[in-house]
Amino acid sequence: MTAQPVIPQFTAHNGFALPAIGLGTYALNGDAGADAVAGAIEAGYRLVDSAFNYENEGSVGRGVAAVDVDRSEIIVTTKLPGRHHPSAQARTSIEESRSRLGLDITDLHLIHWPNPSQDEYVQAWAALVDAQQRGVVRQIGVSNFLPEHLERIERETGVRPVVNQIELHPYFPQEEQLAYHREHGILTEAWSPLGRAKELLDESVIAEVAAAHGISAAQTVLAWHVARGVVSIPKASSLAHQTTNLAAAEIVLDDAEVAAITALGRADGRLFDADPRTHEES
Repeated sequence: MTAQPVIPQFTAHNGFALPAIGLGTYALNGDAGADAVAGAIEAGYRLVDSAFNYENEGSVGRGVAAVDVDRSEIIVTTKLPGRHHPSAQARTSIEESRSRLGLDITDLHLIHWPNPSQDEYVQAWAALVDAQQRGVVRQIGVSNFLPEHLERIERETGVRPVVNQIELHPYFPQEEQLAYHREHGILTEAWSPLGRAKELLDESVIAEVAAAHGISAAQTVLAWHVARGVVSIPKASSLAHQTTNLAAAEIVLDDAEVAAITALGRADGRLFDADPRTHEES
């Protein structure tokens, strides 16, 4: 049996820890999605990321239930959609997600987007705080929040998120936001950690670093995330890709290699028009 990689962990301000690489499940649906999740966990993944809007919480939950791995070792994440921010809807949505996942408790529940023009994200955060106090969820966090949003929810509820999941990849390295998270003990998770994969993975600097370590371009980018203390959640449906992605957690890049990859950042590096100040997600 092939030995599973040793995955570094990063720790939040309250002691909550996440493995450096988890499984993204966007578009992993139905029976095939459940099988992919189960296979990933058996391969060594202990963080699985879902969302209400992915419409796959049931499949993710079935995948978790299918494996012979202690439930306490697996961190299952889901997210509250924008249309459920008001207090009553938020409470119901949080409970419905737990039911669809088939879990006694959700390990990590995030607000998917702040939707600032809607101006109900503080209500949504208060609902998550309440759910944590009631034992419906273990840990609570956010996604796509800017420092101004993070400061407001903590100021108005007294509770700081443990995680902020944001767009982060070499074309959009988010150095200022990452520094803010470090200062406040908030774990950074990267969605779409490989960015514009086809274009990004052809970059000469990534090819050079990959060749120096005898690894793939995708592993190089994932190792870059690990070196920066960022949790990445690449999506992979095949066991081969899942395994090679997870193995990147053990690859150590030096400071010069990390800096060279970070220098790929662009002013227009976002994947799409997803500025949290203006983006609205339902």
